[in-house]
Amino acid sequence: MDVLLNIANFLVNEILSVPAFLIGIITAVGLAAMGRGVGQVLGGAIKATLGFLLVGAGAGLVTASLETLGAMITGATGAQGVVPTNEAIVGIAQDQFGSQVAWIMILGFVVSLILARFTPMSYVFLTGHHVLFMATLLTMVLAPAGYASWIVVLFGAVLLGILMVSLPAIAHPWTRRITGDDSIAIGHFGTAGYLAAGAVGKAVGGKGEKMSKSTEELKLPEGLRFLRDSMVATALSMALMYIVLAVMFMVRAGTEEAFTAFEGGATNVGNYLMQSFTQGLQFGVAVAVILFGVRTILGELVPAFQGIAAKVVPGAIPALDAPIVFPYAQNAVLVGFIFSFIGGLIGLAVLAAWLGPTFGVALILPGLVPHFFTGGAAGVYGNATGGRRGAIFGAFVNG
Repeated sequence: MDVLLNIANFLVNEILSVPAFLIGIITAVGLAAMGRGVGQVLGGAIKATLGFLLVGAGAGLVTASLETLGAMITGATGAQGVVPTNEAIVGIAQDQFGSQVAWIMILGFVVSLILARFTPMSYVFLTGHHVLFMATLLTMVLAPAGYASWIVVLFGAVLLGILMVSLPAIAHPWTRRITGDDSIAIGHFGTAGYLAAGAVGKAVGGKGEKMSKSTEELKLPEGLRFLRDSMVATALSMALMYIVLAVMFMVRAGTEEAFTAFEGGATNVGNYLMQSFTQGLQFGVAVAVILFGVRTILGELVPAFQGIAAKVVPGAIPALDAPIVFPYAQNAVLVGFIFSFIGGLIGLAVLAAWLGPTFGVALILPGLVPHFFTGGAAGVYGNATGGRRGAIFGAFVNG
């Protein structure tokens, strides 16, 4: 039994929960199914894996930048609370319910492939770390309720498999508005926010001559044309946001406390402000790395899926992580992040006034990392159905 558990844990923790390896394996299988040579199979798999590692590297840079920004927001506003993170609770749950999580994830993949093969929902969910998060969530709902382990695993796996094909299917009409075809789908458990953003965008976007223009059609004065470059626009806007919050933090809490926002601290006011400005620029670099990684993945994975569609799941559509839609409307990503976060802050204020006395000790602060990824994607969905107004209000509703 220990051997089987170790094998299951290895598959989950070292392969299936690492999106880069999962993507590489799927790419290799697809290319092999197409009859490509060993060199092409290995090359394509490695390139797709490297693309996902690039996305991960960019996400790490984003996370590091936003941790500092989160500290500044807390210091500038005085809000006390906790920022929830998937990774933290997954680590805690693995210690107590590791075997159930492992088997729910593995069997959930099997269920999803069966459903993709024999139902019209031909989506293959490839966001491995999100599958791990959802397997953990299902385990934490079912296991503490006192059900037997086999019931937890069986019921959890069926629920997970259904979610892995149904959510991409439900969102696909909106996703097709973004991509223009059926080459990819969204494989992310923040799908409810994207559905809401698409619906809101359609409601507020207008029709005919009153249709809101796309975020990608911003007409800028000649002196601001450099902002058409999404990396430059993202870096500059984030740098300004950092500076404003850094000053607010310093005014409210004093220089000594404000300087602690950075690892190792700041030495003086000038150093503090320049570190803030640099963090904003690094955020722009991180987004550029993510976009390059996504393009690299698509260049290898989409052709490989032709082989999978023909041999394993006819008509299969890869369902991928939220950043997969970022290249289709890069300005909308930034708009979505900003307005999703604004929506999160307003939601926080409403909940604090309404439910604060009930739940007591701490507020759940809006996490900047999920607001960037889910808010950015919501901005893209809202833009696809309602242009600029759709991106703004759709992302706001997501937040």
